[in-house]
Amino acid sequence: MLNRFHMCLVPACGVLVLAVAGCTNGTSAAGPGGGGRGRGGDGGAVPVVTTKVVEKDVPVDLAAIGNVEAYTSISVRSQITGQLREASFHEGDLVKKGELLFTIDPRPFEAALQQAQANLVRDQALLSQAEAQLARDAAQAEYQQLTAERQAQLVARGIVSKDAAQQARSAADATGATVKADKAAIESARAQLVSQQAAVDSAKVSLDYTVIRSPIDGRTGNLAVKVGNLVTANQTELMTIAQVQPAYVTFAVPATHLPTIKRHMTEGKLQVVATPQDADARPADGVLTFVDNNVDMTTDTIKLKGTFPNTDRRLWPGQFARVTLRLETLSHATVVPSQAVQTGQDGQYVFVVKPDSTVEQRAVTVAQSVDQDVVIAKGVRTGETVVTEGQLRLERGSRVTTDLSGGGGRARGGRNGQAGQTGQGGQGRGGRSQ
Repeated sequence: MLNRFHMCLVPACGVLVLAVAGCTNGTSAAGPGGGGRGRGGDGGAVPVVTTKVVEKDVPVDLAAIGNVEAYTSISVRSQITGQLREASFHEGDLVKKGELLFTIDPRPFEAALQQAQANLVRDQALLSQAEAQLARDAAQAEYQQLTAERQAQLVARGIVSKDAAQQARSAADATGATVKADKAAIESARAQLVSQQAAVDSAKVSLDYTVIRSPIDGRTGNLAVKVGNLVTANQTELMTIAQVQPAYVTFAVPATHLPTIKRHMTEGKLQVVATPQDADARPADGVLTFVDNNVDMTTDTIKLKGTFPNTDRRLWPGQFARVTLRLETLSHATVVPSQAVQTGQDGQYVFVVKPDSTVEQRAVTVAQSVDQDVVIAKGVRTGETVVTEGQLRLERGSRVTTDLSGGGGRARGGRNGQAGQTGQGGQGRGGRSQ
């Protein structure tokens, strides 16, 4: 029994010894020659993406959504009542200032003008008649006055009786009163003539109103009244004309930017770029021309307005547009991609690649964020290399490589910054021996 038990025990021990030996060999392979952590000098280089710190001019913009408005919008109405006879344009046409738009039946107004002109001629004749009457009565009054004076002299000499002298004086006074009446009639005739001249002018104006011309350069809208309908003075809107050259774009920005906007406006015109939200999204350039005089308390925003030449008529009234208000341009700014800047317990920092391919964690001060870039006020210099991808696997002194081709020596990291390494006794992933 003992011999049989001994014979079975010896092979089992041999198996146990082999297993222990195998475990020992595996640990050695994963140690000095196997996969490391890829940090500092205790492992391979960590693959990262880098970029150079550059110096360039960086625009500082405010973005908003705006609405295009017509520079001027005119509601075309008739100033007289009459039948619309003709429309000399098509809906949506571009028209020039002074161009014929509508014609209203002029016949009633032509008749009114002719009647007013006839009355004017009549009143002119009446004035002339009154002036002739005055001239005749004035001559008669002068003769009666001389006769009365001669009768008075004859009475004083006793040649004629006092009764004859009194009759001559009465006739002279009556003729003088007639002259005064003639003068009053002339004044009345002149006033009537002025009134009638005003009636003629009014009739001419009314006749002119039968022809409606465009008051501005612009684009016509929908025709609200068709030809043949009766239009009422100052009530019936025929159509609207919108001036689209130039054009306004109205938008709003947070009121917190108001002090900055006002400060930069004192330095010159601020540029505004509007991009219509349509298939042909080409931007249009304009300038800021209006800042509202109060802040909207419901939204805490300030209303702004830019003026655009709109020579190509890209901007259309009522259209929405993406608006960019350029406040300033930072000249010769130090710029890195926003991905390069990390945030830690001590603030913001970047990993700077040194000439020996190791990294240095350096604190930076960010001055401005613009799109995908950040402007660095302090911490890095132009021409230095910073890491933009792979920072989670780095620490101070880590060796890095930018070879991302997947060849030997590339660390294809495990979790928590561990990286497999093709070593002397191990394979890249897991450090497992063959």
